[in-house]
Formats: sequence, C-alpha cells, structure tokens
Amino acid sequence: MSEDSVPTAVLSLLDDEHARAILAAASTEPMSASQLSEACDASTATVYRRIDDLTELDLLEESINVRSDGNHHRVYRATLQRFTLELEDGEFATEVECESEDVADRFTRMWEGL
Repeated sequence: MSEDSVPTAVLSLLDDEHARAILAAASTEPMSASQLSEACDASTATVYRRIDDLTELDLLEESINVRSDGNHHRVYRATLQRFTLELEDGEFATEVECESEDVADRFTRMWEGL
C-alpha cells in the first residue's frame, strides 16, 4: 500500500462502526476475537474481517497469550493513538499516530500472563 493511500484507508476503515468498536474495546486490554465479538456485539466472522483490515494498517497488534495450562490463543491490542485530519489553504493533511510495543515489553507482558 502506498504511503499516500494509508490515511485514506484509515479514514475509510474508521467509518465502519465495527472497526471503531474493536479499536475501542482492544484499547483497554488485549482481547481475543471471541471476546471482541462479544464486546462489540458482532459476529465472529465480521470481527475477523475487521481484525485483518486493522492489522494490515497497523492499527491493531496481534500477539499470542500463553496460559498456564499450556494452551494459547491470539489476542489483539489497539495501537492507534491519534488520527488527525486538517484543512489548511485548500489542502487536506492527515497524520496517523500509532504506538508500537517493543519486543522486551511484549515478552514481559507474555511472562506476566503465565
């Protein structure tokens, strides 16, 4: 995806109520697709489609949650912090600001989840 098309794709995706609900729910704590489905009152298929779209644009981050019983599942965390749209002198300017969890923080969170 070209750099110029990213803000347009983000704006289009944020127009979707399910995508916004997923981002809002996943901004409070990492959640599985089934938890997001329940929190957003959307079908699992709808949630997975939006997860694909959101992760493609780096607005949602996927990680593995390892449980003490040895089972694991994927969880998703919102990374979008800010999306700005400005109009100045007849030109639109957009900025997408996302946070990124570094490897050490991800490992610490995974370790604490055991």
